[in-house]
Amino acid sequence: MTTTSSPISPSRTALVRRPSPRLAEGLVTHIERRPVDAALALRQWEDYVGVLEAHGWRTREVAPADDCPDGVFVEDTVVMFRNVALISRPGADSRKPETAAVEEAVTALGCSVNRVRGPGTLDGGDVLKTGDTVYVGCGGRTNGAGVAQLRSAFEPLGARVVAVPVTKVLHLKSAVTALPDGTVIGHPPLVDDSSLFPRFLPVPEESGAHVVDLGGGALLMAAGAPRSARLLAALGYTPVEVDISEFEKLEGCVTCLSVRLRGLYA
Repeated sequence: MTTTSSPISPSRTALVRRPSPRLAEGLVTHIERRPVDAALALRQWEDYVGVLEAHGWRTREVAPADDCPDGVFVEDTVVMFRNVALISRPGADSRKPETAAVEEAVTALGCSVNRVRGPGTLDGGDVLKTGDTVYVGCGGRTNGAGVAQLRSAFEPLGARVVAVPVTKVLHLKSAVTALPDGTVIGHPPLVDDSSLFPRFLPVPEESGAHVVDLGGGALLMAAGAPRSARLLAALGYTPVEVDISEFEKLEGCVTCLSVRLRGLYA
């Protein structure tokens, strides 16, 4: 794992939530269930949080959700656009209790709060933002009514919302994420329609499609994608690799373990 030390920036906050003791009971949809080592997962989560902090992010722990096995995947509970937080309504009923503590956390940070209402469902992992464009995966945990409510919440703020089909993976961001310059990256066998993205870069590994922009050209990514890391390094980025193998067994990736908020000083 590569780390560098940067001053903590009050304008860059990351919400995180430590793994539940019941993590091994987490949902799996598109892969076969494998045993999860909860103790190892906790160490990996601590390393992940440490990488964020080493690159200038102030981390805030959301209150634990020990009865929610998937609670560590905190990104699914809220979508941010500017200073507005849209609290999700998860597509899996077992995950619906995860949102209350996240709403408390973003409220404490001074965010304006909206909520997805039934019959809409929306998972934050289905939302990819590049500039003012907001891509929303539809077809799995997020339905059309959820997309419509996101559109109503964010288009008045200047967002351009684009619905994207998702049939091959759990969430849109299981298939694609974006580089700091707006280029969308993805592993082609898992992407329904790459033509929906103006700039698309294929990567050679599934986990290589998941990056978090740490700032300054550094990209947080899973350690299990060395060829993708070399590809991104050749483009001038600095891959910062972290082992998240236990979370990958539950269809998790580097994006879903935090909610990154920029420009907030609370």
